[in-house]
Amino acid sequence: MEPRKRPALRKGNNVKLIIAAIKPFKLEEVREALTSIGVRGMMVTEIKGFGSQSGHTEIYRGAEYAVNFVPKVKIEIVVSAAMADQVVETIQNTAKTDKIGDGKIFVLDVAQAVRVRTGETNEDAL
Repeated sequence: MEPRKRPALRKGNNVKLIIAAIKPFKLEEVREALTSIGVRGMMVTEIKGFGSQSGHTEIYRGAEYAVNFVPKVKIEIVVSAAMADQVVETIQNTAKTDKIGDGKIFVLDVAQAVRVRTGETNEDAL
């Protein structure tokens, strides 16, 4: 008796999740730029974090204290793989200030996407 072969997982091979952490004041400009290239939706979360800047010190009511986390905005966008490079380039060009703390962009494969209302999957769900 031969062992059963598992079908290859092909769900979502054509779908990417792009996560970008950017400066909060750049959010509206980035949103407009992404909308203009055809991005139809995104999730936005206010976050705090640090990278190479490692926070900074501030003076409040005469006392100096360390700010260990810097406010950022996290944007999550799911797009077809064919559009991913254009989305990354658009975020990078729009969010850039040439100063430390401009942010990071990550691109991940999405195993599966499902539209709750219709049950459509993967690219059809976007």
